[in-house]
Amino acid sequence: MATKTYYIGLGVTYHDPALAIVDDTGKPLFAEASERYLQSKRAINGEADTVFRIPKLLREFCPDAGRFVIATNWRRKRPWYENLVSQLGLLDARGLHRQGIKTLRSPLHNRHIHHMMACNRHSIARSGLNLARLLAEEYRSSAITFYDFDHHDTHAALACHASPFQEAACAVIDSYGENGSLGFYHYRNGTLERIHESHGLGSLGLYYMHITALCGFDWMQGEEWKVMGLAPYGCLDEEVYRLLQDILTVNGLNLEHPRGRMFPALLNLEKKRRTLGEPGERAADLAYTGQVFFAQIMSKILSNFHQSLPSDNLALAGGCALNSSFNGQITRKTPFCNLYVPSAPADDGTALGAAWMAFAKEQGPVPTASLPLSAYLGSEISAEALARLVRFSTGVTIRHLPETIFQETASQLAKGKLVAWVQGRAEFGPRALGNRSILADPRDPGMKARINDRVKFREEFRPFAPSILHEHGPDYFVDYRETPYMEQALRFHPEAARRVPAVVHVDGSGRLQTVKQEWNPAFHRLLTAFHKETGIPLLLNTSFNVMGKPMVHTVEDAIAVFMTSGLDLLVIGDWLIAKPEAA
Repeated sequence: MATKTYYIGLGVTYHDPALAIVDDTGKPLFAEASERYLQSKRAINGEADTVFRIPKLLREFCPDAGRFVIATNWRRKRPWYENLVSQLGLLDARGLHRQGIKTLRSPLHNRHIHHMMACNRHSIARSGLNLARLLAEEYRSSAITFYDFDHHDTHAALACHASPFQEAACAVIDSYGENGSLGFYHYRNGTLERIHESHGLGSLGLYYMHITALCGFDWMQGEEWKVMGLAPYGCLDEEVYRLLQDILTVNGLNLEHPRGRMFPALLNLEKKRRTLGEPGERAADLAYTGQVFFAQIMSKILSNFHQSLPSDNLALAGGCALNSSFNGQITRKTPFCNLYVPSAPADDGTALGAAWMAFAKEQGPVPTASLPLSAYLGSEISAEALARLVRFSTGVTIRHLPETIFQETASQLAKGKLVAWVQGRAEFGPRALGNRSILADPRDPGMKARINDRVKFREEFRPFAPSILHEHGPDYFVDYRETPYMEQALRFHPEAARRVPAVVHVDGSGRLQTVKQEWNPAFHRLLTAFHKETGIPLLLNTSFNVMGKPMVHTVEDAIAVFMTSGLDLLVIGDWLIAKPEAA
């Protein structure tokens, strides 16, 4: 008789919705952002429990369910300000354009903030509707329990329970939560205690969104990455730096917008905005200065936190934890010695955090682990779809190489071929970590431009990441440390950088991925084969997608990107697919 309980976490933020499943031992079985299944970047206003997706997931991961617990990553009881502006009619389409409303003390326009509130409010209100209906129909004898949790708590739960730490300080830094943008916690032996939560609109996340817009990029599409990539091409703009100091200040464990200084500073910053049609490089100094100021604010906050809660270990989450450029500096610029950032530190990760919080509420401390959580928690490629590809495809060469796929792929990479590499379960989080990747030889100095031009169709200033065999990390990086999820950018040794120019950013850094056999046997085996072939223990690794689209989710997605880009080879499992000119 089915008696098992399954904890289903729903990340129901209006952007980056996600779903996670945890069993009754606390083990994560599945975690994935909705954008992958929907093939819509960030899945804005999408659903975590997409109605056509849920039945298959339940059959696959919850076959013996006797009870379900549905947990969401936001409190259903909304903050007073949100309720007030909703009652005033400011959170509907007409209300967004109403004139004469007092300007909020924030870098973003009222319209943007109210739009985010409105979208999130609707997402929270409808959360779990699809899942509840399907459970009632397909699992009629199963009991269902609902929980909703504080948003920052779910961020913290992911960061701490996924980490290898038994004890840690945990900081959540993002755009906003129920009450503010910052949350601070103490984690010990599987339990979390909140130390402090900020209130108000002071926010590093909103600040960085504004910098992104000033640089001419779109933060709704998640283009903060472009600011980080562009920043090393610029220099400090003293005028911009002084203006930024008038926008955001640190007060203990809080962020504040100085009264009387912020709005004049914002008006002057508008003069620096890159306009449509100007090259991205036009905003390089702005990006550099914005990133410098971000790093300084983060350093102050984290140093203040360490004074309040001395610990060697820091678990970091929230959207600001995606800033890999700063993450690589944390152990130098703050008193913390060890850093853990989960593979999905932004809002998609809170789905798993919510599931773990529900588990802890019912069963006590989440079991601790000695290793960081595997990032490979997403979907697998359909064997039936792959079989159809093999049977019906024309115009490409398809070979089954169960014994030699790693050696053959390494040999083709060494010859300069661009390879799409699809293996096992997809990564949970925004970065390709060797299962949904595009790979290339890092020795070719022209490889970066070639991929940007022929495959990614994106700006030339954006860098590519190195994936490196762990045992060779110290030979290539200064102060090397394990970075399993590309969460930190480290500096190359100059002599090593000259060997792999395609993955060295203009400032001499690389946002690396550590690869260990126990973490990803297949990718480790490929890197080992490439090392044997070339003497180089790393590969250029970027996500298997084109700009503006999520990483591929299905065989059909993979073949579409392969055939409409300059990729030479596609490897799915131990099948190698080649275009005629690359066969």
